[in-house]
Amino acid sequence: MVGKLLSSRKWTDKIQRQAADDGFAHTLARLESHAYKHFTMKILFIGPTRIGDAVLSSGLVQHLSETYPQSRITVACGDAAAPLYGGAPNLERVIPITKKPMSGHWLTVWREVIGTRWNLIVDLRRSIIPWTVWANRRVISRPAADAGEHRVISLARTLGLEETPPAPCLWPLDQHRQRAAQLVPDGDPVLAIAPTANWRGKIWPGENFVDLVQRLTGNEPSPAAILANARVAILGGSGETSLAATVLDAVPASRRIDLVGTEDLPTVAACLKRCALFVGNDSGLMHMAAATEIPTVGLFGPSRPENYRPWGERAIAVRTEKAYEELVGGPGYDHRNTGTMMESLSVDSVVDATVTLWRQCEQMTAR
Repeated sequence: MVGKLLSSRKWTDKIQRQAADDGFAHTLARLESHAYKHFTMKILFIGPTRIGDAVLSSGLVQHLSETYPQSRITVACGDAAAPLYGGAPNLERVIPITKKPMSGHWLTVWREVIGTRWNLIVDLRRSIIPWTVWANRRVISRPAADAGEHRVISLARTLGLEETPPAPCLWPLDQHRQRAAQLVPDGDPVLAIAPTANWRGKIWPGENFVDLVQRLTGNEPSPAAILANARVAILGGSGETSLAATVLDAVPASRRIDLVGTEDLPTVAACLKRCALFVGNDSGLMHMAAATEIPTVGLFGPSRPENYRPWGERAIAVRTEKAYEELVGGPGYDHRNTGTMMESLSVDSVVDATVTLWRQCEQMTAR
């Protein structure tokens, strides 16, 4: 019976419509009262599946921990994203969600959380979980205000923070920073490159990344050589070595730092913090780089920068000459077997945008 309820989309949609009319602002106002701030609250945060969305929603977890400093927070999220939360403040536990047929993963989560009396449940997945366990208050994510709204703002609306959305953040621990210091030791600056993505259509050709690296790190006098003789950290996920091979092979071993699938996410975050600049495809790594507040250039084609550009004043998105609508959904389009859709993004465009961002960040630092 419970399994059928948890997998019932009709029931879930009905409950969510009721929740939208349930005094959202009043709920948050009560929870943010002085009394609740000094009360040991049990909070369940049901977070995203993917790494990128987990990063974009991380500011909400930070906000909850700061608003309720005595809270104990349990995070349920996709298993790929779960390591990101290991150092989150006020964390009690992380429940990785491994997708199962017929929404069976929700039954697994339900069994993990049914025995707790929750003071607050924040659900970004719009699942049935908040309505099948004991909870004082439930807060469910809401749709974007419009098609052009950034995901950070849409997620912030869950807590009524769309006007002042909390910035994404990462929580590497001391052991991750120590490991990062070994992998990316002090010395010449490091250019971070992420030439992979979770879908081939979003991957800029490897030879373009090689050209970009050579121009940004070249030792000949050039306006583009903003990181002359820099080391190059190549990043990617587990099993993505073949996707990054062109770049890995092109960077001399003496300057190459291979981080393709070699470290856990908090260590990668700590490594990114030690880099001078990041350029990469639209991916979770791109959002992690922006969250570390290093200058970040995200490359876009068959995804929408207005929704998923890297967040922050030190981050920009550069997109293909072909518009999203030209790339996605046209005649013969099939996302399952398409090759790269990033050919119309020139190396010159990425170099120009990167150099411009670098100069702007230099000015910000000098203020």
